[in-house]
Amino acid sequence: MHVVPDTSVVIDGRVSATIDDGQFEGATISVPEAVVAELEAQANDGIDSGWDGLEELQRLADLADEGVIDLEYIGERPDAIERGHAAEGEIDALIRDLAEDLEATFLTSDVVQAEVAKAKGLDVEHVSPEVRTVGTLTVENYFDDQTMSVHLKTDTVPMAKRGELGEMRYEQIADDRLDEATMDEYAREVVDGAKESPEGFIELSEPGMKIVQFRDYRIAIGRPPFADGIEITAVRPIAQTDIEDYEKADELKDRLLERQRGVLISGAPGAGKSTFAQAVARYISEHDYAVKTMEKPRDLQVGPEITQYTELGGEMAKTADALLMVRPDYTIYDEVRKTDDFEVFADMRLAGVGMIGVVHATRPIDALQRLVGRVELGMIPQVVDTVVYIEAGEVNTVYDVKTEVKVPAGLTEEDLARPVIQVTNFETDEPEYEIYTFNRQVVTVPLKDEEGGPGTESGVDRIAKSEIEREIRSIARGYVDVELKSQNKAVVYVEENDISSVIGKGGGRITDVENRLGIDIDVRTHDENPNYGAGAGAGGSGGANQSGGGGQAAGQMVTPEITSRHVVVPVDGNHGETVEVQAGGEYLFTATVSRGGEIQVSRGSAIADELEQAIDRKEPITVVPS
Repeated sequence: MHVVPDTSVVIDGRVSATIDDGQFEGATISVPEAVVAELEAQANDGIDSGWDGLEELQRLADLADEGVIDLEYIGERPDAIERGHAAEGEIDALIRDLAEDLEATFLTSDVVQAEVAKAKGLDVEHVSPEVRTVGTLTVENYFDDQTMSVHLKTDTVPMAKRGELGEMRYEQIADDRLDEATMDEYAREVVDGAKESPEGFIELSEPGMKIVQFRDYRIAIGRPPFADGIEITAVRPIAQTDIEDYEKADELKDRLLERQRGVLISGAPGAGKSTFAQAVARYISEHDYAVKTMEKPRDLQVGPEITQYTELGGEMAKTADALLMVRPDYTIYDEVRKTDDFEVFADMRLAGVGMIGVVHATRPIDALQRLVGRVELGMIPQVVDTVVYIEAGEVNTVYDVKTEVKVPAGLTEEDLARPVIQVTNFETDEPEYEIYTFNRQVVTVPLKDEEGGPGTESGVDRIAKSEIEREIRSIARGYVDVELKSQNKAVVYVEENDISSVIGKGGGRITDVENRLGIDIDVRTHDENPNYGAGAGAGGSGGANQSGGGGQAAGQMVTPEITSRHVVVPVDGNHGETVEVQAGGEYLFTATVSRGGEIQVSRGSAIADELEQAIDRKEPITVVPS
C-alpha cells in the first residue's frame, strides 16, 4: 500500500499518529520532495510549523527503522518560482500529481486539498486536525492575582509587572536565569496550545514573531533574527470592572445611551484604558446596542455577544468596510495609533456608527490634538464629541467637544470671529481649551493658566507672540523681539535698517500685518528696548558678541550651512572644546568642535530641526564657550 502525505498532515503530526493507530502499518509512506522543501523554507524563516513538520519526518524515519513502515522520498524538489506560488496551489498540485502517478492513497488534513483530490479521482484519506484539551501553560504559573504581565528571555531571570492599576512595579520573580532550551520549550508549548485548543488562536505569524491569544492571555513570542534571543511576553488583564465602579459614571452612562457618539478613551500605558473600554462595551451591549470591536491583536475581555474583529486582508480599512455592512451601533476601536487608524475611525464615525477609540495620551487634551492634521479641523467635533482621560484606573477628566462660531478668547476684534472648537470640562461645564485657525496655523489655546504661577504668559499670549514674530521675521533681515503690552497691543523691536521694510510705504505693510492678526503693533529699534543686551533679547547687530547687562557669555556669530545630510556650523577657534550653540540668545544644544573647525548635526534629528527653524526665522546663531 502506498500513502502520499501532503504538507498539512505532516505539520499536524497526523501521519505518525495514523500509523500508531494501525491504519497504515506496513505501508510505504512516500514523502514528496516538495513537502520537504516547503518545511525547510518555513523552518529557515523561523516559522514553527516548519520545525513541527521536520520533527514529524524524524518520527517517520524512526518508525521505518523499527520496521513498522517503509519510507521513501519521491519527486523532484520544486524550483524557486514554484515555491513562490505555493499560496496559489502550485506545490499542492505537484503533490497530487505524484499521488496520482503512484496510484497511492492521498493523505491530507486540508479540506480544500481533499475536495480537489476527490474531484480528480484520487483515493483520499482526510484526517481532521487534532483538537485536544490543553491544560495550564507553564507561562501561566508565573502569574498571581496582581500580575499584569510576565517577561521571559533567554539568559535572563524572569520579570513581571505587578501591583494595582497605576502603581505597577517591574520586579524579579525568580532567581535562576532561563536557558535557550527552556525558552524554546515554553514557546513551542504556547504555539502548540493555541493550535490544538479551541480556547486559543494565533493572531499574528511572521518570521521571528508570533502573537498568540490563549484564554485570557496575549502572548508575544520573539525569536532571532527579529529578536536577539528567544523572548516571551505574556499579558493578562488583572481587573474586570463595571462602569458603575467609576466615579462620574452616571453622567457618562446617560451620555453614551443618549445617542451614538464619538469617544476617545485616553491615558498613559498601564492606566486602565482597555479595562474601562471593556466596562463601557459590556454596559452599552446590555442596553440593547449592537457592539463590535476592532483590535490588533484581539485582547479585550468581552462577552460572546460582542464579536471581536481584527485586520481583514492585513488592513483595518477593509475591516471597517465589512463592519459598515454589519451596521453595529457602537464599535470599540482598540489602539488608535497611526494616521490610517484615525482615518478609519473618522470614516466610520461620519458614516453614523458610534465609535469608541482607545488612545495613548499623557494629558487629556493630547488625545484630541492627535486628530489635528489627520482630520479636517471643522469635522473634529463630528468625529469626537467626548474625551475620557483615565489615570490610575479612575476616570480623571471628561471633556465635551463642540464647535461654536465666535471671537477666540483673548482676541477683541469682531471681524476675527471664526469657527472655534471648544473643549469643555464635562463636570464643571467650564471651557478649558479652544482650537482654531489663527493666521493659517491650527492652534490649541489653553484658557487657564496651566502652570499657575504669577506673571505666566497665557496660552493666547504665547500664540499671539509666536505669530507676530513669524510675520515680522518674514519681512525683517535681522533679529526680531516681541513684547506683548496687552491682549490687543504689542511692541516689535527690530534692527534700525529693518524699520522701513517692516513699516512699509505709508505704513501699509505693518497695517496689513495688524489686520491679519487683529493686534496693534508698535515698531521700534532694539536700542529702545529696555531689555536689550540681557537674556533672550541680546542679538542683532553685534549683540550676540557682547557681554550684556545680563552677564551673557561672549560668543561668535556664525552662519550655518545646510547640506543634503547635515547642518554644518563653522567655528573659528575652540577646536576640540565644548561649546553651546544658541539661536536668538536661546540655548539649543552643546557640542564639541571638530579639528576641522566645525560642528555637524545630522538632518532629521530634533536638534537639526530646531536649528533649521531658527535659520528660517533669521535668528542669529551664536557659538558660546561652555
